[in-house]
Amino acid sequence: MQGSLGCTAASLPSFSAPTVQRSAASPSQHSFVGIMSRCPKMRKVFSTLEKVSGTDATVLVLGESGTGKELVARALHRLSGRKGKLVPVNCGAIPEEILESELFGHEKGAFTGATGSKVGRFQLADGGTIFLDEIGEMSPKLQVKLLRVLQDQIIEPVGSTKSIPIDVRIVAATNKDLRQEVKAGNFREDLYYRLQVVPVQLPALRERCGDVELLSNYFLEREAESLGRPGLHFTPDALRTLMQFQWPGNVRELENLIRRLAVLSDGDGITDEHFPEYIMESSGGPSSDETEVYELPDSGLNFNDVVDSFESNLILKALHRTEWNKKAAANLLQLNRTTLVEKIKKKGLEKFRTEHEVSHDPIRPDFSMAN
Repeated sequence: MQGSLGCTAASLPSFSAPTVQRSAASPSQHSFVGIMSRCPKMRKVFSTLEKVSGTDATVLVLGESGTGKELVARALHRLSGRKGKLVPVNCGAIPEEILESELFGHEKGAFTGATGSKVGRFQLADGGTIFLDEIGEMSPKLQVKLLRVLQDQIIEPVGSTKSIPIDVRIVAATNKDLRQEVKAGNFREDLYYRLQVVPVQLPALRERCGDVELLSNYFLEREAESLGRPGLHFTPDALRTLMQFQWPGNVRELENLIRRLAVLSDGDGITDEHFPEYIMESSGGPSSDETEVYELPDSGLNFNDVVDSFESNLILKALHRTEWNKKAAANLLQLNRTTLVEKIKKKGLEKFRTEHEVSHDPIRPDFSMAN
């Protein structure tokens, strides 16, 4: 998950102070300890990280897959000033019988194949931070052991009766709703409350107004430099298409797509023609139930229907451009927010919030042939 918020862990810049830079001059000037964003929701996340960084409080990072939970953990570790390592563990990728040994270590002969002692991840993270990703996948048995670590700051390696004290800051993450997991009996309630001392909710990319453009340009600039193609850029239409897409895979999906585009594109300009079909189908193209009008047909047309369709398309374009921030969309259209909200309600446009059924170009009646 490294780099999914806009920067790989290896490229984290040095900061004398963890402040958010807001200049519009370049993507790198919207960086918070290597995390790229100019979204107000993300600035709230940054503020929370600043406040909690100097404490030992356990942090639970929540968000959809691909939103960059590990990079947040890395930023928090950097800000904390802890001298030990940041040790990541993907709890969902390691089988239960192996995960226990990975976390707590084991003694020689503790199980078949244990030909020697092994130090676990908690001991490796002593004095630092351990990042437990996909914590919702942890088995009930290991949840009990983790609860004791949180309560007593001690671990017991598999096959040992000796308790080992540790000084570890725990950051956990999940894309599951742990409250629902508790209700379903899949996750211990006492462990849940121990983990979510400070919850940090990461917004999905579609909710981060302006960040698709910022991150797209940043990722492309980075790939262009890596490939030795300094002139690589998006055309305005291509950038608009990226901004209209919903990005179900969030920042990770955007980053991977742009890496592919940079490698496979011919010439310096990346256009709509370079995008996969699923991007174009979701981001643009006329919907099946509307007619594009470029001239007044001999048979005439229904003026009110054409004007209504044109207005609906224009409103939807503004909403998609601003990630459905109605105040920002109203500003784009130079309307009062209340006026825009009334039009959205009257036209029933809320159903398009996740469907992207606005045409690539608005209906443009041409009355040049009219008598």
